[in-house]
Amino acid sequence: MKKIIFTEMAPRPVGPYSQAVEKNGMLFIAGQVPVNPETGAVVPGGIQEQTRQVMENTGAILRAAGYDFSDVVKSTCFLSDMSDFKAMNEVYAGYYPVDPPARAAFAVRQLPLGALVEIETIAVK
Repeated sequence: MKKIIFTEMAPRPVGPYSQAVEKNGMLFIAGQVPVNPETGAVVPGGIQEQTRQVMENTGAILRAAGYDFSDVVKSTCFLSDMSDFKAMNEVYAGYYPVDPPARAAFAVRQLPLGALVEIETIAVK
């Protein structure tokens, strides 16, 4: 049976999807954009500030489900501009200091709410 995960510490979904779904010890976190859950707005600043907010949103969902960053096995990063890749990596790496997950990164034409970055995450217990 699947379990829907929701926390007020991360942005509410803006469409017909869940923040995360857990099934059989696997947690699938929907792509997170850099929305501050308190204001409902994209955080000001550039790629590093936005990546930090995305990772904080992801961390809140992980904690709500009883996981942490050490349980993450796969991330997919979407960037509105691949020239932001290095700066995004600098922030992202701080959340995975040892044994980082497998990852893919893509440049996309446009992200929701004009975001510079979106990251989806899979964790396993």
